[in-house]
Amino acid sequence: MKDLFDKIYKDKGPLGKWAEQAEGYFVFPKLEGPISNRMKFKGKEVITWSINDYLGLANHPEVRKVDAEAGVKWGSAYPMGARMMSGHTDLHEQLQRELAEFVSKEAAYLLNFGYQGMVSTIDALVSKDDVIVYDVDAHACIIDGVRLHLGQRFTYKHNDMESIEKNLQRATKVAEKTGGGILLISEGVFGMRGEQGRLKEIIALKQKYNFRFFVDDAHGFGTLGKTGAGAGEEQGVQDGIDIYFATFAKSMASTGAFIAADEEIINYLKYNLRSQMFAKSLQMVLVEGALKRLDMLRSMPELKNKLWENVNALQGGLKKRGFDIGTTQSCVTPVYLKGSIPEAMALVKDLRENHGIFCSIVVYPVIPKGLILLRMIPTATHTMQDIEETLEAFSAIRERLENGTYKRLSAAVSAAMGE
Repeated sequence: MKDLFDKIYKDKGPLGKWAEQAEGYFVFPKLEGPISNRMKFKGKEVITWSINDYLGLANHPEVRKVDAEAGVKWGSAYPMGARMMSGHTDLHEQLQRELAEFVSKEAAYLLNFGYQGMVSTIDALVSKDDVIVYDVDAHACIIDGVRLHLGQRFTYKHNDMESIEKNLQRATKVAEKTGGGILLISEGVFGMRGEQGRLKEIIALKQKYNFRFFVDDAHGFGTLGKTGAGAGEEQGVQDGIDIYFATFAKSMASTGAFIAADEEIINYLKYNLRSQMFAKSLQMVLVEGALKRLDMLRSMPELKNKLWENVNALQGGLKKRGFDIGTTQSCVTPVYLKGSIPEAMALVKDLRENHGIFCSIVVYPVIPKGLILLRMIPTATHTMQDIEETLEAFSAIRERLENGTYKRLSAAVSAAMGE
């Protein structure tokens, strides 16, 4: 019999094998200072494009004031216990009502964390006789939720309507045999590519197929739609979304999440969501803070307007300079370049050390081999100067990538890794 840890000693995983070269700089970096468009990295000021603080609320003085006052009033522990036992309050209910109204649903229910909330919601919605159909590029929290499913599940090609319909046909045949139902899951905005899910076209398929539609709108909530209610509002199909999910970790610059649906569905879920039934209630500091943030989303449209001014300037500038930003339809701004992992490391180090630009780097296995993705998140706090400096820096690093500078610099790393 093998030692359970044998596989760990022999194989660190596709990302873990780079830990010695990458940790503390390329992965697990430490940004310092107040959350803003410019922060400190390794003691130097950098323009930050890796913070999901879309509306600039994280360090907004009004938000900081409410958070501080709530901390003094409640402390960090209250209420103790799970919602069902001892952690339920009027403010939790108030926040749920206001969230439901904001996204045009009958009811909402708070989740402690987006990731665990998504996993638990999927688990509660389906039984072994049901079938799940979901996008192959779905976020890890969706994939992990689907893994708990004891019945069949089918993936469809990313945002491919022909593949979606083909898999709905397969799911229908299975469900007719098992007597179960079908749950189709998409994202409102795919966080890596920035593309909106094809919600309108998917909902139109309800005329031909019997399924329920679950949308993870983490990146759409607060950024898309006339009022900021998300991708469903943007596409004019919010009514067709059966279960709407969003997190507080993006536009709300906080911790927590919520699901919204018809009241009867929410009532079922709140009695069957294991991640909420057996976990401590969302703390009052976070609940009061979320109420303030939600109020600002509703009453300060200038925040979203400024965000999109910056998004359009950044994305337009990148396109004008010939960069490939894919088919993003949101604030998420991916920049695709060609190169190896060692080249990507050299490129990002140059970008941070010599140009003062900090953005996330994504490489294989998250994306195909030979590609480098620099993922940028514009916020309402960025300035036109930030954008212009970034565009100049990106032009410089592309030239060095294409003329082989990074390949030469990365040779030692490649040799060390046996690449």
